Amino acid sequence: MAQIEVNGGVVEYELLGEEGGDVVTVTPGGRFSKDYPGVRPFAEKLASAGKRVLIWDRPNTGRSDVQLYGATESHMRAETLAAMVRELGLGPVFALGGSGGARDSIVFAIEYPELVRKLVVWSIVGGAFSSMSLAGVYVMNEIRTVRRSGIEGVLKQRGPAGSWADLVEVNPRNARRLREIGAEEFERVMWRWLEAYVPKATESIPGVTDQQMRSIAVPTLIVRGGENDIDHPKRTSFEVHSLISGSTLIDPPWPEDAWERAQAARDAGHGSIFDPWMDAVPTFLDFMDGAANEYWKGLAEQSSEQ
Repeated sequence: MAQIEVNGGVVEYELLGEEGGDVVTVTPGGRFSKDYPGVRPFAEKLASAGKRVLIWDRPNTGRSDVQLYGATESHMRAETLAAMVRELGLGPVFALGGSGGARDSIVFAIEYPELVRKLVVWSIVGGAFSSMSLAGVYVMNEIRTVRRSGIEGVLKQRGPAGSWADLVEVNPRNARRLREIGAEEFERVMWRWLEAYVPKATESIPGVTDQQMRSIAVPTLIVRGGENDIDHPKRTSFEVHSLISGSTLIDPPWPEDAWERAQAARDAGHGSIFDPWMDAVPTFLDFMDGAANEYWKGLAEQSSEQ
C-alpha cells in the first residue's frame, strides 16, 4: 500500500500487476474501501491478465482522510482520482466502476476526458427510489446527527454502508480533521450533497445533468441493471446508454438476480455484494483490449431483443 496527498488529504492506494500494463482504475460503491470483500479479488483477476490496476480508498472510505468539498461527493472523488492519475503518471486509464463507483467514474470521464481511454460502468443508481435511498444512507442521518449532537455526534455515528466512526477508528487523523471542519461546515456540505439525490427530470443519475452525460465521448460499456434490482434500476442503465453517444449496453454477465443473491449471501455471513463482479472479468477485458466490433454489436443486439 502507498499514500498520496491530494487537496490537503492523504489517500491510501495500491497498484496491482506488473509495471507497463494498461492502467485500470477500479472504484467500488458505498463508503466501502479497496479492501472490502470482493474488490481486491476482482482487481487481482484483472492484474493477472496483464493490467496495472489501481485500487484506492476514496476520500471518506477506508484509511484515507476525510474530505468535504465539491458539488457532490462523486465530484470530489473524481477530482481526487484525476490528481492521483496525473501525479502518479498513470493516464490515460481505463475507468471501471460499479454502483456509487459507476457514478464516480462517470463524473471522472465528464470532468477529465483527457485522462480516460475507455469507461466501463455497472449497477448504476438512478430514479426516485434508489436516489432517495442513498440520501437516507449517506446524508440525511448525518444532518440529523450534526444538528442534534454536533461534530462529536458525527464522530460516533455508524451506518449500514461504512460510517464516520469507522473512519476515525482506522485513521485517527480523521477525528482531528472532522473537528477542524466543525459542525457548521459539515452541515453546510451535507445539505449541498443532499441536493444531488433529489430526483430531477434532467438528471438520469444523481448530481449529473443529462447534458453533461452527453459530453462523454470515450468508448463506453454499460452493463444493464438487473430485472428486479430496485437499487440499480434497469431503466437507468438504458437512460445512460441513450445519453452517451456510441456507448454499448450489454446484458449482465452475471445472473439476472445477482444483486439480490449477493445481498442475501452477505447478510448470511458467507459472501460479499461485490462477488458477482468476478463473472464480468472476461467481458470487461475483451472491451478494454478492443475486441472485434462485430462481437460488441452482437451483444448489443441481443440486449435490444430482450
